[in-house]
Amino acid sequence: MPSPAFPQSVFHFLRFYSWCISLKEMEEKLELRIYGEPTLPALVYFPGMHGDWTLIGGFRSAVAGRVRFVEMTYPRTLTWSIDDYAAAIEDALSQNAISTGWLLGESFGSQPLWKILERGRFRAQGVILAGGFVRHPAHRFMFLMEKIAGRISTRLFVKIVFGYAKFARFRYRDSPQTVATLDEFIARRSPEDKQAAQYRLRLVAGNDPRQTAMEAKIPVYALAGFWDPLVPWPMVRRWLRKKCPGFRDFKVVRRADHNVLNTGIREAAMWILKWMAAPPLPPGHSSQSVKLESINH
Repeated sequence: MPSPAFPQSVFHFLRFYSWCISLKEMEEKLELRIYGEPTLPALVYFPGMHGDWTLIGGFRSAVAGRVRFVEMTYPRTLTWSIDDYAAAIEDALSQNAISTGWLLGESFGSQPLWKILERGRFRAQGVILAGGFVRHPAHRFMFLMEKIAGRISTRLFVKIVFGYAKFARFRYRDSPQTVATLDEFIARRSPEDKQAAQYRLRLVAGNDPRQTAMEAKIPVYALAGFWDPLVPWPMVRRWLRKKCPGFRDFKVVRRADHNVLNTGIREAAMWILKWMAAPPLPPGHSSQSVKLESINH
């Protein structure tokens, strides 16, 4: 006769299996948070390689009451393509009745941003890159970075992150909002987080949205920190000026680094709000020939 414990064992196994599947689904679910009234213009923030909203709190406060700020945290997936990221973001926005607005892409976040523009399901009113890019100017170097990241131990990874936090606390000690975000940033840097960031490096290296940018007719702006070792902004600016028909303006924040929205909060917020309020282009005019007097005065 079969052991009476056998069905119970199967039951427990199935429960455990179901729990594992649920956990996997939670890990691969994009999270969205929305601040501001529905009547305000939407500004959708795509986080960078770190993949969450831990470094955007100061900027969010700076634009509060002026925009409906939408922020997200990516899942720690090791399987999604750039198209998968874009589809999940579109679904999350749609579920929250957000169908139009400005797209703000930080670093890695610029890649799913371009994909959303290509897909055309979300009615983008304008694009703003913050330490972002079209195709990374050193995309071959990204493959090397991804391999190096894979060889760094979790312990060393944590030390590097803590080192960045200590440095940032000292450098931005006169900005309490910037310093306050660092503890949460560090707390989320787990081994799974490291693997997800490494995977995103691979996605950046293999992604090429140049055709989408070359066909962009909506306003395209860009912002960069002067001290940026990860994205060579002069090359990004040169390409946008030559190839992107919707390109309007590019600003460099001298005191900021790669994470310009966090390390150059006031200036970044000032330019972004002005860009969003700029008048539309007159019919038949080239975007690069129009002077934005309200911005460049």
